[in-house]
Amino acid sequence: MKRRLTGLLAVLALAAGMAVALVSCGGGQVELVPREVLFGNPEKARARISPDGERIAYIAPVDGVLNVWVGTLGEDDARPVTHDENRGVFRYFWAHDGVHLMYLQDKDGDENWRLYAVNLDTGEVRDLTPFEGVQVRVVDVSKHHPDTMLIAMNRQDPRLHDVYRLDIPSGEMEIAARNPGNIVGWVTDFNMLVRGALAMNPEGGSDLLVRGSEDDTWQHVLSWDAVDNMTSGPVGFTKSGDSMYLLDSRDSNAGRLVRYDLETEEIEVIASDPTYDVSDVMIHPDTWEVLAVSFTRAREEWEILDESVAGDFESIRALDDGEHSVVSQTNDFDTWLVAFVKDDGPISYYLYDRKTQVGEFMFVHRSDIVEYTLAEMEPISYTARDGLEVHGYITFPPNSGRSDLPMVLNVHGGPWHRDTWGFNPEAQWLANRGYACLQVNFRGSTGYGKEFLNAGNREWGGAMQNDLTDAVQWAIDQGYADPEHIAIYGHSYGGYAALAGATFTPDLYTCAVATMGPSNLITFIETVPPYWSTMLDMMYQRVGHPQEDEEFLKSRSPLFHVDQIEIPMLVAQGANDPRVKQTESEQVVEAMREKGIEVEYILFEDEGHGFARPENRLRFYGAAEKFLADHMGGRYEPVDTGGEA
Repeated sequence: MKRRLTGLLAVLALAAGMAVALVSCGGGQVELVPREVLFGNPEKARARISPDGERIAYIAPVDGVLNVWVGTLGEDDARPVTHDENRGVFRYFWAHDGVHLMYLQDKDGDENWRLYAVNLDTGEVRDLTPFEGVQVRVVDVSKHHPDTMLIAMNRQDPRLHDVYRLDIPSGEMEIAARNPGNIVGWVTDFNMLVRGALAMNPEGGSDLLVRGSEDDTWQHVLSWDAVDNMTSGPVGFTKSGDSMYLLDSRDSNAGRLVRYDLETEEIEVIASDPTYDVSDVMIHPDTWEVLAVSFTRAREEWEILDESVAGDFESIRALDDGEHSVVSQTNDFDTWLVAFVKDDGPISYYLYDRKTQVGEFMFVHRSDIVEYTLAEMEPISYTARDGLEVHGYITFPPNSGRSDLPMVLNVHGGPWHRDTWGFNPEAQWLANRGYACLQVNFRGSTGYGKEFLNAGNREWGGAMQNDLTDAVQWAIDQGYADPEHIAIYGHSYGGYAALAGATFTPDLYTCAVATMGPSNLITFIETVPPYWSTMLDMMYQRVGHPQEDEEFLKSRSPLFHVDQIEIPMLVAQGANDPRVKQTESEQVVEAMREKGIEVEYILFEDEGHGFARPENRLRFYGAAEKFLADHMGGRYEPVDTGGEA
């Protein structure tokens, strides 16, 4: 069992028939990697082993649409068990009853996820939550309760998710926990009882609540203030239920993994780093003891805490290059499915036997990509103008040298997120087209401790944007970037940063690409999804209040300073985006057009906050590639359909 740790607020957290082109790039010729290879559907991805170890599942295309396939391990009999003909299936998992596979699906990106159950014996597919406008979140599944799962739904109130206990075979459900109005997360114990909750408070912090049983009232255990709440939170209970594992930064800069005794209030530090938050935890599925933790520094690094898995980690590291992750395990914990991520190659999957400590190669997620020369992603760091050390990554075009290159600053979303090392289709795409790709974990990014994260408070368009500007200047000073050919590019918060870069530092950039980015921070905050309402106090702390800070937010909103834009822009938006509404893009596009600023706008009617459909991904990247080539001089893959890219 692995507990992936995430921030409280994932706010703005996702061409056929080309003629193969070769160009001379310094040391040799590099073949143009087709967009289809980078952004089309994978061959096999997101693999998971069945709890009994007999079968394997993965997502793969069926007539161009991603669906879940299931096959017998060691046999060539995999077949699709879902039959989506629309957006594709991305989120699925095994039930522990040996009969069902579960998946989540929304409609055209509206994020109102429904839960479906596939009977692998009969092929029957059931919609277990056939409720319009309701979002399902998975709370818990357990091998110790194979016929049951816990889900959260905002069925009674669109702002609040209550917890329901679902009987998988019958589809019947009953309430397990009511949301009193401030709870954003739930924690279950070994007996699959909802005994913990994380509640937001009006000060922008969070409170940990615990109860002895599902019939008891909630008791306040401890609080994290606004300084600590995004580097702290519950991980889970111990098996006995009298202690909890927490990520806790109250007495340190970074989030430490601790064991908190609920009776004595004593804290035992299990793992810590002065700079980096604990990013992942491996817990034994039977003993519920912590086996290993990871810290994501320049790359992910695991620390072994239990010698019972030390040999396993050593054997796994010898299987392949790159960073490994145990993506699923059998119920007996003897067989692990391990994925390896590299920066310059596809994701590879291995079946690992703990008894023999031998791994068997299964497949890669994109075999066609190995035919091409890919680029390495290199960690970088620089000092911002106020002395803060900032980290990131740079990817250079293969065989091109490192001097005076056109460069694209690719800004991550969130902003409470971070870029990591590994296979990044956009970084490879940009490098292959002749650009240096610079990715920056600006202040406010997660993983670097609370001081770094909180340095981004109320700094949208301010110090956070200055970090990006300073990163560009660093690349120029290093001789890497041609100052006359620099673009800023991003999705979600990265889209906001691209709009802000074009607005507040127009002389720095040649052009900008912004997708699904807020242009007016006031209207953005006022129109967040209703189920984010419990987190608004934290947003007010970290971004600003739309009424109390109106003038401040206007000063940081590109919409109110459009007349400062002097560079061409490409803007893209999903019509059904529940996080960043369509109006955020259209109001700034309209303002630019009124002022005669060159802007290209693409609206995807059947998308939300990201591009799920491969045809939409290819259309966007085709348009972005041509836009960058026109203004930056890089390569692009022609579109031979005669239509718009």
